[in-house]
Amino acid sequence: MRLLAATDFALRALMRLAAEPERRLSTEVLARELGLSRNHLHKVVQSLSAAGLVRTLRGAQGGVTLALPPERISIGAVVRRMEEGQAIVECFRADGGACSLTPRCRLKGALAGAEAAFYRTLDGITLADCTPAGTLAPF
Repeated sequence: MRLLAATDFALRALMRLAAEPERRLSTEVLARELGLSRNHLHKVVQSLSAAGLVRTLRGAQGGVTLALPPERISIGAVVRRMEEGQAIVECFRADGGACSLTPRCRLKGALAGAEAAFYRTLDGITLADCTPAGTLAPF
């Protein structure tokens, strides 16, 4: 399974913020530290803010902070939010896709099970589990 770049960026940004939860970081600083485009990261931060995972503050003293403790942020929930509407294969699309094998396909159930197992695994992991232990220093 391949995740969207935006999902990857979201996870990296959250891990970076969790490394120093009391510090507010600008999207410019986050983008530079993570080696990401500021414009792409800005869109990701907007999605994370809409999901209630980060807080943003505008202005000279503005920036981004976690809205919840890292222990309360499920990696599965983050991935689900960022991947919302993305089908892993054609037949999983909301409109049913255009796969000619759909009426006779025996693979769809296996793929659905694999996707469920993927999310079940991620649901058991929090942001705190993904942040370097014993340090508040940046990555």
